[in-house]
Amino acid sequence: MKKQLTSYVLFFALLSIVTSLNAGGKRLNPENPEDAVRIMRKVTATLEDGEPTLFWFYGSVFSHIVGEKDKLLFNFQGMNIRATKTVSNDKNGYGYAWVSREVLIYTDPKTDEIIHTWENPWTNETVDIIHIANDPVNSRFPIYANGSRGPFKLPAVIHDGHFLMKLSIPLFYQNALGGKFQKFVGGMYQAHEMFNWYARTDDLFDAEKSTADDVTIAWTRNAQWLPWMKMGSRLGETLYHGSGKRVASFDELPKVLKDAINSHYPKYKEPPPLDDSRPNETSWTYFKKILSGEEKYPWKNLKN
Repeated sequence: MKKQLTSYVLFFALLSIVTSLNAGGKRLNPENPEDAVRIMRKVTATLEDGEPTLFWFYGSVFSHIVGEKDKLLFNFQGMNIRATKTVSNDKNGYGYAWVSREVLIYTDPKTDEIIHTWENPWTNETVDIIHIANDPVNSRFPIYANGSRGPFKLPAVIHDGHFLMKLSIPLFYQNALGGKFQKFVGGMYQAHEMFNWYARTDDLFDAEKSTADDVTIAWTRNAQWLPWMKMGSRLGETLYHGSGKRVASFDELPKVLKDAINSHYPKYKEPPPLDDSRPNETSWTYFKKILSGEEKYPWKNLKN
């Protein structure tokens, strides 16, 4: 009887240990370059090739002129839909690349309804608003476990079960609206994009899950006046301040954004194809296409 009891005790003890191990599951190690790339992919998308990931964000746009109080110009609602693909090889190890497209619509700060014209308080001119519709916004280079700069390291802090990542992207390149003498007279495009990503490590480091469900983001951008504002060489800049999160489906987006996409940007309900090789679009190149007639603005015919 004692032997049988001892056997039961040992059996249930062993069962408890096995259950505990299974509950813990396999974990991704953020110090391992290949796991670190998988974690990076999970926080920004999913480990499944071609599976869409949708981020929603909202916020406000302010003016910033030295010596003048900042003005709230507009609010905005936006989304980015993306997909990733595995691009592993013997030299670089595990890696991935992504494709995406994004929409941002400007709304009235008082009503949060979409607006299509804006009275410029500095020039007193009423101008047509060009909402952002960038297609595509793809990775220029894959992220590899062993890239040109050595083993991949997460640009993040891991603390008390939280994953905190910040990415700062200073931009300085030839302005799409400028001429061939920009190097002599200026006219470069300059901006700074700043992203924060937040997730829980119990979700993010779980190797048995292809994605992290609870991901929140923050986004700030300081950039030159938007071209449709017709500010010319007037000193000053715009400040974008926004936050958002991953959403499970298109239906979870705010109504004003869903209505805009359904009526005017239906292709933005899906990411670009994984083999998309088109050059990336920006709000400036998009404006240039509309201004030149190369692309039709989906809302209306704009006045020059």
